[in-house]
Amino acid sequence: MPVIHHLRVHRSDENLAREGQLAWHIAEVAADPVAVEPDVVDMIINRVIDNAAVAAASLTRPPVSAARQQALDHAVSVGGSGATVSGCALDRKTSPEWAAWANGVAVRELDYHDTFLAADYSHPGDNIPPILAVAQHVGADGAALVRGIATGYEIQIDLVRAICLHKHKIDHVAHLGPSAAAGIGTLLGLDVETIYQAVGQALHTTTATRQSRKGEISTWKAHAPAFAGKMAVEAVDRAMRGETSPSPIYEGEDGVVAWMLDGPEASYDVPLPAAGEPKRGILDSYTKEHSAEYQAQAWIDLARKLHGEHPVLRQAQQPGSEVNVESIVLHTSHHTHYVIGSGANDPQKYDPKASRETLDHSIPYIFAVALQDGGWHHVDSYTPERAGRPDTVELWHRITTAEDAEWTRRYHSDDPNEKAFGGRVEIRLTDGSVIEDEIAVADAHPLGARPFAREDYVRKFRTLADGVLAEEEIERFLDLAQRLPELTPEEVQQLTIVADFGVLAGAPAPKGLF
Repeated sequence: MPVIHHLRVHRSDENLAREGQLAWHIAEVAADPVAVEPDVVDMIINRVIDNAAVAAASLTRPPVSAARQQALDHAVSVGGSGATVSGCALDRKTSPEWAAWANGVAVRELDYHDTFLAADYSHPGDNIPPILAVAQHVGADGAALVRGIATGYEIQIDLVRAICLHKHKIDHVAHLGPSAAAGIGTLLGLDVETIYQAVGQALHTTTATRQSRKGEISTWKAHAPAFAGKMAVEAVDRAMRGETSPSPIYEGEDGVVAWMLDGPEASYDVPLPAAGEPKRGILDSYTKEHSAEYQAQAWIDLARKLHGEHPVLRQAQQPGSEVNVESIVLHTSHHTHYVIGSGANDPQKYDPKASRETLDHSIPYIFAVALQDGGWHHVDSYTPERAGRPDTVELWHRITTAEDAEWTRRYHSDDPNEKAFGGRVEIRLTDGSVIEDEIAVADAHPLGARPFAREDYVRKFRTLADGVLAEEEIERFLDLAQRLPELTPEEVQQLTIVADFGVLAGAPAPKGLF
């Protein structure tokens, strides 16, 4: 059973001992040498494959190209072998913090990897790039890498279960900095004191506002978690040199909780594994079948279902045809309504010229396209031509969201059997008829219609790597990934994807300060 850490603000004159601080308890979990259970190992393998899939699909996109060029403009640091950069040849390396940066952007760019939603939300797969980069740099084996990733997932998911950031407009990567630092600490076998200092520094440097996910969403959305991973690597390096960090970082009277979250009277109950208890948090997370915000996953599946079941919708929504829908209301949770729905009051969510980052946070747009097309594509569904199609724009502007108390309750439920991320749709046609349906979780969710299993992760990788990686490279990576816990240090250094000849040559190569 997990141990509940009661977190509250302490005055400076209370002299809270470090052994009573959340950062210390996180460090204790990270330093606990408990074995990783087989089903957790299997899921870690799945998510390593998942990350590689979405990274492959994004290699030539401008944000990824910019981050890659920044990384390649930095030499390998003298303390190790360096780390690989996604898409580049195996011998083209950089220092681990810059590899974490470049690879983190590649993983995050398409908003297409795993998720965990509770009091806050997260993409815990963002822990993998910094932990893997350090593993390659120091020559760690696959078993150590697995232990580190298990910790990264556990800590981020436990923080997300208990502490809401978005209510205070703090970006969710504030939970990623500490979790990645803890995961690196596990990987390296560091002591509690060192990990404690690294966790504090990582949190201190990764708290930022949610403007990165508001209004006209910029390319920083993909860079934000990569920055947190980079800061985690640097925080560990600093702590290993004996340097200290702000303390108590969570509980201090001028700390994160007092001034960035619920204030001086706040308290939270954070569940953490007890000593000797396996780290199983990853099993509560879920990946994406579609390249869009997680709260959109179930709605895409429902739109796909409606498209197939109702010819009146399928036949009417063709290019150049008259839109026969009077209105569509998506009755859903508070979070979906206010973050990606009309409740956000962002006009950009209805703008055909909006950025891809904005469109994948617009459920009215996503539902309109999925309803018309009967599916979703990570590239084609976001093109300017697709977003600007007149009949799509007309339908899109007839879609709104509404908060429903029951769907909000289910969204926040602690019972995994009733926790839901969907809602109920009401489609009113121009002839006066009404079509209603509902969905609780995405088809790929563990409780969905078609839960993702290993073959689905492999298929996703093959699909997204097609035309980017050579067939032999696809097989090489899959072989390594599926043997993850047995990999030698030399094989861990090869755990990356290498683009096919000419792929990166056609990608942007922007120049900057470095």
